[in-house]
Amino acid sequence: METTKAGGRVRAFRKLKGYTQQSFADKMHMSVSVVGEIERGTRAAEEDFIERASHLLDISVEELLGQDIKR
Repeated sequence: METTKAGGRVRAFRKLKGYTQQSFADKMHMSVSVVGEIERGTRAAEEDFIERASHLLDISVEELLGQDIKR
């Protein structure tokens, strides 16, 4: 997974859903600095983070990562 792309998408969906970095971090039970690092692409988004973030943002993992779903 491209770190900066995933982080940027987390940031975009977080803002779209009305979360501040602080409120999002609180809901994710992590520090705001870690969320910021992930969004800036200086820290890799772990699989667990992606799964929990997609659940909190009420979107699929594929949508969060920008992956096409072919059916």
